[in-house]
Amino acid sequence: MPMILATTDAIVKVTKTTICGTDLHIMKGDVPTVTDGRVLGHEGVGIIEQIGGSVSSFNVGDHVLISCISSCGKCSNCKKGMYSHCENGGGWILGNLIDGTQAEYVRIPFADNSLYPIPAGVDEEALVMLSDILPTGLECGVLNGQIKPGDTVAIVGGGPIGLATLLTAQFYSPAEIIMIDIDDNRLEVSKKLGATKIINNSDGKAVEKVMVLTGNRGVDVAIEAIGLTTSFDICQLIVTAGGRIANIGVHGKPVQLNLDKLWSHNITLTTRLVDTVTTPMLLKTVMSGKVQPIQLVTHHFTLDNVMQAYDTFDNAMKEHALKVIITND
Repeated sequence: MPMILATTDAIVKVTKTTICGTDLHIMKGDVPTVTDGRVLGHEGVGIIEQIGGSVSSFNVGDHVLISCISSCGKCSNCKKGMYSHCENGGGWILGNLIDGTQAEYVRIPFADNSLYPIPAGVDEEALVMLSDILPTGLECGVLNGQIKPGDTVAIVGGGPIGLATLLTAQFYSPAEIIMIDIDDNRLEVSKKLGATKIINNSDGKAVEKVMVLTGNRGVDVAIEAIGLTTSFDICQLIVTAGGRIANIGVHGKPVQLNLDKLWSHNITLTTRLVDTVTTPMLLKTVMSGKVQPIQLVTHHFTLDNVMQAYDTFDNAMKEHALKVIITND
């Protein structure tokens, strides 16, 4: 049971949480800031159990969405909307620098600016997708990639984050969205969710296939949604002159930037850690039914079976897994 350490803290009883691809990167040693014994998890919904004396926006018993990013809301970076680089000890700390949400209870620092009230009657399971993957896909992929009406977009990686990017890319009416993956199940799901073309890269020929689809022009926006050298290389090879490469994936190893090819091609390359500034807007789109992230949920587990949930998520291709919901019963 966590304790309130600052007057701005809240203790939340977690009702539903999930596993992120970043958690798998942590398990593989790609995030050295996570020390042994850390409770993982940075997504979820729950009910406020306790609040610190300075918390003014919430009360005990409120149902809340937990943001993957904690932010004071007062420092210079937070005032710029760059919550991920909060200068007062916030940012991505849940399941990283402090214990996270894959537990019965979690301490949320800066509760007023790091929690969102859940309106009555909303599917709270669907809202778990708003803790991280939907704002990440929108901010790091769609907005950083500056997707515009008529653009041709390629998303390299059809996992949950790639599919969240696919859902939110459609806000901006691109002409084509090409999904690239090696998993036929994920590619079929992406077609149902709005991809106009799919490419299976099991044969390693994604670049050639993209060029055929685009008349050898390439894509306006290439979005890297895995965090591997090979997927980053694909993005560099398929982006057209004047295009944008938006990196979302968590990279545990260096990649090669082919500036000898790209320097004269007017390419924009962006990186970003999600700031979750779009969460209020995304909450409205989910409430209105414009976006239905519940479609990304494929498996359910209880907290007692969290390791089975990890095994299923880690073997996503075999298990046909996208997002897993872990319920605290």
